[in-house]
Amino acid sequence: MATFATSDQLLVVIDPVARHTDGESVRIAKDVLSAGAATKVCLPEDPEEFARALARRGSRRPVVVGDDRALIRAVSLLHRRRELAGCALSVVPVGGAQALAATLGVPTGTVAAARAVLDGVERRLDLLVDDSDGVVLGALRIPPLRPARQPEPVPPDAGVPWLRMTYVSLRRTLGLGAPACDPGPARLRVEIDGSTLVDLDQPVQGLAMTPGRGGLAEVEVWPVSVGAQAAPLRAVGRTVTVTGTDFRYRADAAVAGPVRRRTWRVAEGAWGLTVPSS
Repeated sequence: MATFATSDQLLVVIDPVARHTDGESVRIAKDVLSAGAATKVCLPEDPEEFARALARRGSRRPVVVGDDRALIRAVSLLHRRRELAGCALSVVPVGGAQALAATLGVPTGTVAAARAVLDGVERRLDLLVDDSDGVVLGALRIPPLRPARQPEPVPPDAGVPWLRMTYVSLRRTLGLGAPACDPGPARLRVEIDGSTLVDLDQPVQGLAMTPGRGGLAEVEVWPVSVGAQAAPLRAVGRTVTVTGTDFRYRADAAVAGPVRRRTWRVAEGAWGLTVPSS
């Protein structure tokens, strides 16, 4: 792990969501960072300005003040610019979801996270990269597919306009609406390093994948079973290919798809994140 000196110059990029949701924590982060290092503060108003700030960082070490989405955005931008491997990224979690940052070892307290930026160490982490150049830092999930939405029941006297309007209004008031649809099982082919873990003839309840350690992805698939709950199928590998019919997936905080085929590979030690030294 690489250590940092307080003489390092920092580029502090403050996500607009953090500024609007928790201005006090943003102020505290700025004060702690400015007291310990030479800082240049950027206040982007949109994703385009956020990207330009990172691109023009020069020799400054980038620090993102924001939630998990801001961290994911920064990693994705640096990856697409092919600058991720040579850039030690830091984050001070403020506003919104912070579970991903915490999972990766970053303190969620503003002061502790800012001090880790100044006195911490760089931890190299694996990354999942898909065949559309998307990245996954923490976890990827494929939820069950949903059947087509059932039509709302129509009253027998639907030909009377005012009666139908009253009927529909009453159902909405009672919170009935259209009948709920339970998620249906998915049919997916999951291949790990060329070997099939589950095929299309075996419906599954879902899939989870994370970048593990040593350049291997950890995969769990939950098959549909009759009676007792089936044990998940587990495997590890460097390349995972999922094939199915118009499936969606959640990569960290974002939902992508629908796609019919997607391949993820593990990029070992692809990025560096600053974490506390102990």
